[in-house]
Amino acid sequence: MSSDAVLVRKGTYHDSVALMRISRALTEMSGVEVAMVAMATELNLGILRDLGFTVPAADPGDLLIAVRAHDTRAAVEEADRRLTAVRRPESAPTDQPPLTTHSAARTAGADLVLVSTPGEYAFAEAQDAIQAGLPVMIFSDGVPVAEERRLKALAETQDVLVMGPDCGTALIGGVGLGFANVLGPGPVGVVAASGTGAQQVTCLLDWAGTGVSHVLGVGGRDLSAEVGGLSTLRALRMLDEDPATELILLISKPPSPEVARTVQDSVARLRTPVLLALLPEIDLTEATERALRALGRPVPEWPSWPAWSGKQSRVKTIKGVYSGGTLSAEAALVAGQGDFVDYGDDAYTRGRAHPMIDPTLRVEALSRAHETDLVLMDVVLGHGSDPDPAASLAHAVARTPATVVIALIGTEGDPQDLHRQAAAFREAGAAVFTSNAQAARHARSLI
Repeated sequence: MSSDAVLVRKGTYHDSVALMRISRALTEMSGVEVAMVAMATELNLGILRDLGFTVPAADPGDLLIAVRAHDTRAAVEEADRRLTAVRRPESAPTDQPPLTTHSAARTAGADLVLVSTPGEYAFAEAQDAIQAGLPVMIFSDGVPVAEERRLKALAETQDVLVMGPDCGTALIGGVGLGFANVLGPGPVGVVAASGTGAQQVTCLLDWAGTGVSHVLGVGGRDLSAEVGGLSTLRALRMLDEDPATELILLISKPPSPEVARTVQDSVARLRTPVLLALLPEIDLTEATERALRALGRPVPEWPSWPAWSGKQSRVKTIKGVYSGGTLSAEAALVAGQGDFVDYGDDAYTRGRAHPMIDPTLRVEALSRAHETDLVLMDVVLGHGSDPDPAASLAHAVARTPATVVIALIGTEGDPQDLHRQAAAFREAGAAVFTSNAQAARHARSLI
């Protein structure tokens, strides 16, 4: 018979990705029904309560170990063993490590700095990088908009680019940063205020046999009135000066009117043609098709795979269960109805890994769906993402009574093997599309 154990380790911090891996390892142990090792954020405390655990008092800086198992002692001991292994360095450092981002970059001879700290600490590290004269990609979310503006204004004085904050995707000279798909070189340069939006467009371009020169993420707030499009304007100028870029795609949700005018004025002065992919004026698939036509290249049929075994219930409602904010917004616009949740939003990622890495929240959302629901969701492949998303999500798709439609964002070069992923989701009962907009149209047609 199973029993519960919930322990609190006061003032103990671990990276959320490491904790997710430990949770998965515990779940795979014989006799373990549920295991969760996570920081004691409000979100994680709520998840434990929903799972039926009695949760003791804990602060966000505390570590939680919660197991439901036939032998809770063995599971907790295994959790502690793995936590100790994560803490213990492989070897003692022989030299004094650099004490600042500036000195670390100088020691390494770096030409770019990537900042991925909790948001409240990102400003100081990014500022240090900019003052060292280096471009910076800020993967961190939760950075106040006033700090973002200050960093980008400082970058103007140093003639460097700030990508982010909350910049999840970039590709510079063929090198992917953050969540990055395997893409061939080509003539399209992308400026993106959306990570998953950039991934959708560049993956479709790859399906069409057209590569990219660079993908420069600028952060979702860059085109707001508060930030003023500073990084977008610099990124446009950088791509205009790049001889390998023949066409620039600017991907964003609608900018503020004042910033839109500034961007349009800047675009008019560039030598390289620029296409705007601005939701809701155009969906990402249509924007990709326009780019291909502008380059004189054919538009292919975007691959899709119908479900092997469709559920027969009459669908009444659409529920969006997304990991990408722009993909979620696009699907909601195209579907024209439904309840959409972006589990990659800051509210869901504090103290836990992004849903492109950790499927837990979306697995739970699938378990709560009803037979009259249609669940529309994205699965994003590439480096940085879950190495095998179907391993956990396909089981949840098969178990849910809802009809499931999946937008599978990836390329044939991605390490997860896109065709194997598509086959696993089809076998679980889902219809699979490489175009998020087409997936949303299909979902709408089933209502």
